Amino acid sequence: MNNHQIELTEKLLDRNLTKQELLQFCDYEKLFKFYNAHTNLISKNDENVFFEKHIYDSLCLSVFFNKYRIPENIKLLDVGTGGGFPSVPLSIVYPEMQIYPVDSVAKKIGFIELVQKELRLENLHPLCKRVEDLNRDFKNSFDVVTSRAVAALNVLLEYTVPFAKTGGYFAAYKSKNAAQEIAQAANASDVLKCEFLESISYNLPLEQDYTRELLIFKKNRNTSKDYPRKSGQAKKNPL
Repeated sequence: MNNHQIELTEKLLDRNLTKQELLQFCDYEKLFKFYNAHTNLISKNDENVFFEKHIYDSLCLSVFFNKYRIPENIKLLDVGTGGGFPSVPLSIVYPEMQIYPVDSVAKKIGFIELVQKELRLENLHPLCKRVEDLNRDFKNSFDVVTSRAVAALNVLLEYTVPFAKTGGYFAAYKSKNAAQEIAQAANASDVLKCEFLESISYNLPLEQDYTRELLIFKKNRNTSKDYPRKSGQAKKNPL
């Protein structure tokens, strides 16, 4: 992290980063770029904006945490975490938060396991599974579930909401103008016992206009044990 990136992060979090956090972010970036050279976690072009498009974007979930007064000692599930976004940046700045990144691609979870070990992130618990195959004990058990750039919203709700506890939240990272997806997900929201609360817009610190949205849902009742359906049915036949 350079000085400008540190200033942006501290302004976003509304506090100073510790020396340990700064070292962890630097080590994470080094590990990521080394691993990405042969594993292709993100495109080579995105490496040039690694902080802006991935680290900063991940940490924007703090806007939701602050607005909804989410305590730091929660249990969070990150569905389709890829290279560890938002799981790893969140685990660095929220050490009391127990974070479970899940992805079905072994090389991606293998990288997160390496990061967990090298950065000593004891609050990070990587899971290499399809979300449909997660242990039943995970259902209705997370305070917050999140996902970034994984699927259309009506599909994504089925992958995520069943794992949020009643009264818990799902926060979806989406690009600007997600209104159509929200409308198309109305039936899924009804079936899965959740409601759309609001869209929180924010801008990434890039030269071009790069607006993103956090779509916030609240789970009002336990979801049926039938969801998520097995074997990719959510994508083949969306709710």
